[in-house]
Amino acid sequence: MQIATDSDRSAMNAWRRLLLAMVCGVAVASIYAAQPVLEAMGRDLGVPAELTGWIVATGQFGYLAGLALLVPLGDVVDRRRLIAGHLAVTAVGMTLTASASAAWVAFAGLAAAGVFAVVVQTTVAYAAAVSPPGERGRNIGVVTSGVVVGILGARVVTGTLAQAWGWRSVYALLAVLSLGLALLVLVALPSEERPGPPVGYRRVVVALGGLFGQRVFLTRGLIAFFLFASFGTLWSGLSLPLADTPWQLSESRIGLFGIAGLAGALGAARAGRWADAGRAAPVTGLALALLVLSWAAIAQLPWSLWLLIVGIVLLDFAVQAVHVSNQHLLTAAHPDRVSSVIGGYMVFYSLGSALGAAATTALFTAYGWAGSSLLGAGFAACALAVWATAGRRPRDSANLPCESGPGPRPGRRCPRGGPSGERGQEARIGLGLPLRRAPNVGACAFESSTPSPIAPSPATRPGSFF
Repeated sequence: MQIATDSDRSAMNAWRRLLLAMVCGVAVASIYAAQPVLEAMGRDLGVPAELTGWIVATGQFGYLAGLALLVPLGDVVDRRRLIAGHLAVTAVGMTLTASASAAWVAFAGLAAAGVFAVVVQTTVAYAAAVSPPGERGRNIGVVTSGVVVGILGARVVTGTLAQAWGWRSVYALLAVLSLGLALLVLVALPSEERPGPPVGYRRVVVALGGLFGQRVFLTRGLIAFFLFASFGTLWSGLSLPLADTPWQLSESRIGLFGIAGLAGALGAARAGRWADAGRAAPVTGLALALLVLSWAAIAQLPWSLWLLIVGIVLLDFAVQAVHVSNQHLLTAAHPDRVSSVIGGYMVFYSLGSALGAAATTALFTAYGWAGSSLLGAGFAACALAVWATAGRRPRDSANLPCESGPGPRPGRRCPRGGPSGERGQEARIGLGLPLRRAPNVGACAFESSTPSPIAPSPATRPGSFF
């Protein structure tokens, strides 16, 4: 296979977007593949029914450790080599799980795979770093759609393979795919060009801790925590009522419900374009309201599978729309440390997913699907409450030029009082920036002591999904 030159590999084309999406899909599948076969895995490994949720939660906690320790490496070393290395170690964890003869061996393999499954965040950071500003949201959306396909498509594949050859065949296949993608990444992707002197790992980790003191980062992080707790409540608990009376579905049929969730992939890609157009903030609020409503349909599972399917489509669309909007806003605010920002943000994601996975199985055992549904709806309502009470949301177009200046939206008027006026100050507070009077009162752009405040890019041109 011919290795492309740096000049050939300078742009994010359709093939590279597809490759990065595949990396995300396979990596995240290593964590979520157990969901449709929890009952079979628990029975085979001797795990009590009320503790089967920990099969998924173990990978999530490993993922959390990887976010803190491994993702910051993306701001220090070449992300391309880092992606390949993480995929190789993930393959080792999958092999260990597939060959496990005792529960502790399977848990060890799942934890190891979870630690290095943070290749997803390194991949998203790579896509953001090599993308032109006007296409960053679109590329993040497409790559993130691979996460959706991995989480939800894995359920379809897992159920089918487990029905035919047992649950161990799923992890064997994931090991092979991880190794193959590691080789493709080294061959097909360009290395990054990083201006300036290299940054030390210790300094990057310290800077990562500093992000948790920023208002917008915390707001988006808390939204992600409750968002993915709601998501995990559905997908980690769904196989339990479907395998029980009155439905008593097989593993392969349970896995087919992942097809309904693939609508989230469309939401991920479209949300990226909305973010490029400066609509990330209103999209967040609308999607969270939709998330709450989706649970009214999901709760009807004991009586109607069709309403369940409608609820799944709505939930996954809403979750991915918010997720992509969050990442777009945060990476645009910190383009010089994309890996650290995404790693810190995904700490909330991992904690929320683990909470949802562990809590839903316990509640289902005690209160049935009604208890799990109330839990998921409650998490969704908490996310909406965080968004609604965090104060005035900064407009994504806050630093577009005013009426007299050039730009994609000429004719926009400055906030009352100019950039240092009341509304200008509110926007700066919302962005987590220091209050400072800009010397040029004829422009709406705000000065900032932090690099590249959130700025919208022109809407991406119409094109193919990839």
